[in-house]
Amino acid sequence: MQPSKKRKLDGFTLVELMIAMGVVMVILYAAVQAFRDASQTNQVVTQNADMADNLRTGLNLIQTDLQQAGSGIPTGGIPIPFTSNNSTTSPCGTTPAINRPKLGGTTTFPQCNATLPSVEPGYMLGPPITAPDASAGTTSNPTSITDEITVIYADNEGLDARPINAAASTNPSNPGCPNGSLTVNGTTVTAVFDGTTLNSQGNYNCVNFNKQGIAISVNDLIMFSSPTGGIALLAVTGISGQTLTFAKGDPYDLNGRTETQGTINYLASGTGCTGSTLANSCFANTTATRVWMVSYYLDNTTSPPYVRLIRQLGMNSPTPVGETLENLQFTYNFIDGSTNPSNQPQVPTGDSESQIMLVNVTLAARSGDLVSQAGTHHYSRDNLMTQVSIRSNAYVNPY
Repeated sequence: MQPSKKRKLDGFTLVELMIAMGVVMVILYAAVQAFRDASQTNQVVTQNADMADNLRTGLNLIQTDLQQAGSGIPTGGIPIPFTSNNSTTSPCGTTPAINRPKLGGTTTFPQCNATLPSVEPGYMLGPPITAPDASAGTTSNPTSITDEITVIYADNEGLDARPINAAASTNPSNPGCPNGSLTVNGTTVTAVFDGTTLNSQGNYNCVNFNKQGIAISVNDLIMFSSPTGGIALLAVTGISGQTLTFAKGDPYDLNGRTETQGTINYLASGTGCTGSTLANSCFANTTATRVWMVSYYLDNTTSPPYVRLIRQLGMNSPTPVGETLENLQFTYNFIDGSTNPSNQPQVPTGDSESQIMLVNVTLAARSGDLVSQAGTHHYSRDNLMTQVSIRSNAYVNPY
């Protein structure tokens, strides 16, 4: 009888299995590393793209408003209520300064301003921005405290197409707007717009809010102009059909003033046209123009820790137009025919806002979240700068 032979079983030895597992682990590690690197790269690209979009959108809006600054308003700005005390330093007059929007409330325009200029600097009027990976902004580091800017320009929707109270005329191309009126009763001004929209030739005649698509809102600024050159700026406090009311207590503190310039009384002329009650006959062929006041500043309080770029129209609710910003700075180039100072954060002594010819804008952003690169975690950052010409300001030969 022959002894039985053991048959060799197929399979892997322990050593072979360990070698195979090691090779697989190396391949998996390389694959995971490649995926992680790709994910991190994608995160950086996405965050940078978001930053670029925010920067471009915000800067484009600022640039658009700056390019329109001063259009349709008097050179040098709109006269506002002001009584001088002949001082060259603040307080320059006995008139309280009018209010200006600011993050979380209001501040005032410069107290020495007798006009509302097309561009008003707001050096360090914005909040100090504290980046998550940096120290808090302080007054000892001015570039950590952001700026504000306010620009004004006329609306072109056609509110000023005809005088409010043009008398009836036999001229078929200009029959007047006899149903319109402008009156003053105490501290309240009332403007009634004639709603007749077509004359016998089928041309637009008077102003009809509904048919001409002129959507007036409370707090809108209306500039009244007389044929003799008088100008007054008032804020709408009430709307009823074709009637606008301008009562005291508006958020700008413009209405109901009695100063020697910039008030509705300054437009009145004729016998008996003094005092607190003024009839429509005191205002000859007065036109009304809506004026846009647009302010830009950063908001670090509404949605922390994200910082938003705000565009605020007058004293209406602020509108965010960009997010995760961390700096907004403006400097200004002046043409005064003498020193022509440039890159000024505020108005130099001896110059005025009406001499601003160029505005230099710097807007900086950071990523919304930390990004990982080369084994480190940090915020991505980017910034854009531009220079905008204020084309509606007076042209002055600097040479």
